[in-house]
Amino acid sequence: MAFSSWFLLAFLVSFCLLKDAHRFSNGDPTDGFTAVPLTERNFDMEKPYDIPLEERYSFVNGVRRMWVYSSDKPLRPDSKTKPRTEIRIRGYDYSSGTWQFEGYGYVPNGTSGTNIMQIHRSTYPATTLMLRVYGGLLTNYVWTVVEPYVYDRWMRVNVIHDVDANKLTVFIDGVQKLEAEGNGPGTFNFKCGVYTQNYSTYSMESRWRDIRILKKNE
Repeated sequence: MAFSSWFLLAFLVSFCLLKDAHRFSNGDPTDGFTAVPLTERNFDMEKPYDIPLEERYSFVNGVRRMWVYSSDKPLRPDSKTKPRTEIRIRGYDYSSGTWQFEGYGYVPNGTSGTNIMQIHRSTYPATTLMLRVYGGLLTNYVWTVVEPYVYDRWMRVNVIHDVDANKLTVFIDGVQKLEAEGNGPGTFNFKCGVYTQNYSTYSMESRWRDIRILKKNE
């Protein structure tokens, strides 16, 4: 099956599921959580190893802009991963409890085939959630559509990871759009930016502002 037809099928199936997700829009996703302190030391940049950071990242007026090209090198000479420019949140790796990522993300029209936010883990498999953009659709990995169209608009992204219950919940603009199982225990951290995936465009970009990390109150 061609990628376009295959992805259209995924969109139609996921859209039916998303209609039910809108029922869970009462309240704010950060209710019952407390934000942890963040400084610039917590924002660790990962970028092509042979290029200065300023050629793939800018931080102006509170907006963190990250871009990458499919021809770029990986983050280390010995890495077999695809090109990326990502923020890796340092200092708040977690292996238990309930944690939340919040940020306002923006994806310019034309960016496709890239991850813009992920929950990374220290052991295999390397991730438990990946929010990707394909042709304007925001998806969890490839099959599950989270938001039908994300180009050229700021969207509030809240991702909650209940490690003990092995549950992931994603809100877009305060509306629950995804609830899914994780892939078991591990040590996790949050990332955002651009990380090349399959069917990528040559140029990929995302912008983020007002990033927060929160922990559920005990």
